[in-house]
Amino acid sequence: MSAQPSPTFYQSLVAGGVAGTAVDLLFFPIDTVKTRLQSAQGFIRAGGFRGVYKGVGSVVVGSAPGAAVFFCTYDTLKKVLPLPSEYAPLTHMIAASVGEVAACSIRVPTEVIKTRTQTSTYGSAAQSSLAAARLVLSTEGIRGFYRGFGSTVMREIPFTSLQFPLYELLKKRLAKVLERPLHAYEAAVCGSFAGGVAAALTTPLDVLKTRVMLDLRVRLHTPADPTKQAHPSLAQRFGQIYKHEGTRALFAGVLPRTLWISAGGAVFLGVYEWAIRVLMGTPA
Repeated sequence: MSAQPSPTFYQSLVAGGVAGTAVDLLFFPIDTVKTRLQSAQGFIRAGGFRGVYKGVGSVVVGSAPGAAVFFCTYDTLKKVLPLPSEYAPLTHMIAASVGEVAACSIRVPTEVIKTRTQTSTYGSAAQSSLAAARLVLSTEGIRGFYRGFGSTVMREIPFTSLQFPLYELLKKRLAKVLERPLHAYEAAVCGSFAGGVAAALTTPLDVLKTRVMLDLRVRLHTPADPTKQAHPSLAQRFGQIYKHEGTRALFAGVLPRTLWISAGGAVFLGVYEWAIRVLMGTPA
């Protein structure tokens, strides 16, 4: 069985952009439901099942660049990290983690706008992604777009550290069983299983990220009131959710998140593998 050739930087760039846009647009309604379930204001008050494509504008802008940056970094580091082949899972873990941190520089601003639009955080003051972006800029400045950067990175590193080593392992084992390189749809099945496992296990971190991004208490409502407390640390916020709302709140939205990322993993990684093979001129 011959080894699959590695994609170039530009092939990873294009294929990653295509994959990111496809999965985010296709599964956006499920992400909206998940975000509203995790909102502190409650599912119904956050919008329920109404307007499940609210906030999609920010995703259209940010999906392709974010996914492209991730895959360029991931595929490049897989090739250049000086670790022996027996440490392949560690290589994949490091490459995916660095890739996610790089992608978060693009993804977090779009996530902030998306989550606030999905949950109607600004009410009638911002019904579109563009209006929400203007309001974030006017009330919180550039820093407002990176609200929740730390919690997002804290979620993404464990997620990718689980997903991508498992994905690569499943692809390797399946290719060995079939005694040939995998087709894109077979890689998609591996991506679906790996994504679902990682999604379920990291749901508490996703809840924490959502709560941080939706918290407007200091900068929006009381910008000049020094008596108000600053935002709690991530550890304090996590403890508050557990103490006041229980374990169930930490796993709010686990079913739609797992279903979304399991199906999304199949589309994301399947489309990526397909696009790479089209660009390289190999059978998909």
